[in-house]
Amino acid sequence: MTLYPKLITDALRHVIYPGTKKNIIDSGMLADNMRIDGMKVSFSLVFPRETDPFLKSTIKAAEAQIHYSVSKDVEVTIKPEFKSAPRPEVGNMLPGVKNIIAVSSGKGGVGKSTVSANLAIALAKLGYKVGLLDTDIFGPSMPKMFGVEDARPYSVEKYGRQLIEPIEKYGVKLLSIGFFVNPKVATLWRGGMATAALKQLIGDADWGELDYFILDTPPGTSDIHLTLLQTISITGAVIVSTPQKVALADAVKGIDMYTNDKVNVPVLGLIENMAYFTPAELPNNKYYIFGKDGCKNLAKEMGVPLLAQIPLVQSICESGDNGAPAATNPDSITGQAFLSLAQAVVTVVNRRNKEHGKTKIVRVNNEH
Repeated sequence: MTLYPKLITDALRHVIYPGTKKNIIDSGMLADNMRIDGMKVSFSLVFPRETDPFLKSTIKAAEAQIHYSVSKDVEVTIKPEFKSAPRPEVGNMLPGVKNIIAVSSGKGGVGKSTVSANLAIALAKLGYKVGLLDTDIFGPSMPKMFGVEDARPYSVEKYGRQLIEPIEKYGVKLLSIGFFVNPKVATLWRGGMATAALKQLIGDADWGELDYFILDTPPGTSDIHLTLLQTISITGAVIVSTPQKVALADAVKGIDMYTNDKVNVPVLGLIENMAYFTPAELPNNKYYIFGKDGCKNLAKEMGVPLLAQIPLVQSICESGDNGAPAATNPDSITGQAFLSLAQAVVTVVNRRNKEHGKTKIVRVNNEH
């Protein structure tokens, strides 16, 4: 006698899977890996989960049916496989996360990533559970700022799914596309590829329980921002700017992106970065090289809080480049500034949560 696949599948059509009350072929349970070698046949049956109550009985029934319908001499090997649980739906991707804060800026070069990294570390120093997602798909900087450029996240099996395990440093759970691409090669992706990668970093990662989830967003407004707004409920945004007028003009656009009628994400406040220059040897001196109080005046004009004025000192840049952001040293001028910023963010988030309900995810239709 010669074995061939149709003999096996015809036999399996007589085996009913109690979970669907259909036979295992019509239930789509036969995996595409059948191997026949003489009178030996092996294949997998796909079950919804490892704890399936019908698993053992279905495998025994399949084996018995092949012996009955084909031949008692067939040596049958059946392995169970399990469906991966689907990614949670939009709005339920981060069930253990209490507050999602988008750190945003109207233009590049204002130190938004520096603020994001230091805010996350400072919140962790205050005792909160913190996650940080580098959403800048085309220019990720967090791996370098945290000194983990060579780290490679691994996957863990949880809840029936393979999840990416974030890298943890300074008490912060961290993910960035920079962990998965060559840092020396430009990332040439179309918008759809970038947004798909971003959704993976959000929905296919084991973020767990977090008090604060910080999003380091790209400068300006883009597909990435829209994807974030359509995927997760952002508690509020903080806008980073430098004091000069050209930066402030772009900050206004950043504020509008979050507060317009279709989005309605509360702006928690402004952060004035590079507010003044303080030389290390003259810590009490302040030189307003980019102008004075630009963000302070804009915050007043826009009716939002000024959360912090972060000084420009050489050590901020050096500490970021060396993988030890300023907030890791709370005794420094900048370390103190970022701890104060973290406390201010906690205050405005608590106030926001008392006064407003959960932010609705942006629904975008295809009408023009």
